[in-house]
Amino acid sequence: MTTRRRTLLSVSGIVAAVVLGAGLGAVTFALIDDGNTTVVRQVTVEGSQPVASGALSIAQVYDQASKAVVEIAASSGSTFGGQTSAQGSGFVFDRKGDIVTNQHVVAGASTISVSFWNGTERPAKLVGNDPSTDLAVIHVDAPASLLHPLALANSNAVRVGDPVLAFGSPFGLEGTVTSGIVSALHREMTAPNNYTITDTIQTDAAINHGNSGGPLLDAAGRVIGVDAQIESESGGSDGVGFAIPSNTVSAIVRQLVSSGKVEHAFLGVRMEPVSGGVAVTRVLANTPAASVGIRAATGTKLVDGQEVPTGGDVIVAFAGEPVTSAVALQSAVDAHRPGDTVSITIVRGGSRKTLDVKLGVRP
Repeated sequence: MTTRRRTLLSVSGIVAAVVLGAGLGAVTFALIDDGNTTVVRQVTVEGSQPVASGALSIAQVYDQASKAVVEIAASSGSTFGGQTSAQGSGFVFDRKGDIVTNQHVVAGASTISVSFWNGTERPAKLVGNDPSTDLAVIHVDAPASLLHPLALANSNAVRVGDPVLAFGSPFGLEGTVTSGIVSALHREMTAPNNYTITDTIQTDAAINHGNSGGPLLDAAGRVIGVDAQIESESGGSDGVGFAIPSNTVSAIVRQLVSSGKVEHAFLGVRMEPVSGGVAVTRVLANTPAASVGIRAATGTKLVDGQEVPTGGDVIVAFAGEPVTSAVALQSAVDAHRPGDTVSITIVRGGSRKTLDVKLGVRP
């Protein structure tokens, strides 16, 4: 039986020097229907580049966005103890010099450097990182002429079939762009700390090692995601890539820029999908869920040949919105901040009940 592998795109962990390409490297172009307008509500980023309201050609998006994309080299360790090098990508977030990339690109790095579109290199320092979403922010002191921020789109408006462009430095070939479409939505990825990243975007745009942290853009040149992983039998690009959605990027990066750290909301349940909602299979001790008396299943029964949890609560709505899956509930919790009080509607013994719960901080 063939085993599929979900691969982090960084070359982090390889003890080797990264050989960088010269010039613009390999730039791949394909056709996008210029008449297929992508309508996306823009999330304003301070100092971001103006964007057109409709779809652009690949050449236009490249001209507009390429100056915002950077190559990142990170290393850790000492010369005598062996040095680990990683190479990835990132993009300028604001005119202050903050740059977004993947956490796994810069994790544990003792030195970080950034190469801009014109070959200029600058040392960078880590502002903060979040292993739960595989996002990080680094900072460079650079003149305004080098800082060209990209705008973030509303990833909730992205549709399957939308054209996309992936920017980055695969295998050190800086200035590379590949094209494709949104292949699927609401995929799950496993973060570096083994938490689940929900609502990720799947694309067939070719992405490879070194694309980590690079932006996935829509046809108007706005960021809809940050490339993070591929699923591959060979370890190379098989046309199944995954990006962290821009709405997650916006929420996490703003916290990192502001305080250097991120706090995630936490409910404290384990769950399984059932008809009409999600069944609570475990309530963790000393959590918000436990404090309001949410009950876990006490047994199971066979339904259509499958075991279904019984005897506990089924969560059917969160903050007034229907819960249709475990992923949907996790996404709803993630959209809030610790300390927020939200309503949770449960079905218990055939009766509906609404509880108000104050969300905690994910441990």
